[in-house]
Amino acid sequence: MRIALTGSTGKLGTVVLRELRDHGHDVVAFDVVGPREPGFVQIDLTDYGQVADALAGVDRAAGFDAVVHLAAIPASGLRTDVATFHNNMAATFNVFWAAVRLGIRRIVYASSETVLGLPFDVPPPYIPVDEEYAARPESVYSIVKTLEEQLARELVRWHPDLSITGLRFSNVMNPEDYAAFPSYDADARARKWNLWGYIDARDGAQAIERALEVAPIGFEPYIIAAADTVMSRPNAELIAEVFPDTPVTREVGEHETLLGIDKARRVLGFDPRHSWRDHVE
Repeated sequence: MRIALTGSTGKLGTVVLRELRDHGHDVVAFDVVGPREPGFVQIDLTDYGQVADALAGVDRAAGFDAVVHLAAIPASGLRTDVATFHNNMAATFNVFWAAVRLGIRRIVYASSETVLGLPFDVPPPYIPVDEEYAARPESVYSIVKTLEEQLARELVRWHPDLSITGLRFSNVMNPEDYAAFPSYDADARARKWNLWGYIDARDGAQAIERALEVAPIGFEPYIIAAADTVMSRPNAELIAEVFPDTPVTREVGEHETLLGIDKARRVLGFDPRHSWRDHVE
């Protein structure tokens, strides 16, 4: 495919760019900063004119088969709430709107695990969490992610041939991050904020490629997490200590992710292959 990738210089975007190109896709990288080299276009995604122009093809280049939209202020607290809302909401609206106007019918974008109710100061309704309960945003960043999902739902209602996939990525990690993981065992509450979840960036890239290839028409959100938790301590012990009153809806493995990825496995064929346990003695 010929793919437009926003947020190409971010933690996940850098890996996605490499992996998609390695798998033979023609990827043009879009970001507000980046290297001066072929295949990179500097762009302010909050400016609709720039977005529409870029997605139509820069410097007389061809347009795109698909858009992967990862660009955003990536978390709460990095900038003011107002700046986070104005930047992230405008960027996503502009990307979605321009893509639809230009006839691009496959969009894959970064939603967020935060819509599940992070940091779970109010416990989740059940464990493992999944995509079946209503969004529970607890920050302005998460409110934007929730609104983006609703925007996607309305756009596919208007355009029955459109596919938009929202990937609710867990906390993105690279191998160099894994040395810190054993320290989490000392305090079960230190990482309870996302049910002790994470996603290796390489598996995040795999989820994106699977969505590009097989995601159905319409809008669907998917939780994307590693197959295991960040903890060496067993799930039964963690849940009993931190979420003793939360229903556990099925048997879970000793270290199995509590961010349910069954839907992504079933529909997209997502199969996380990387674990921090392979990198830490």
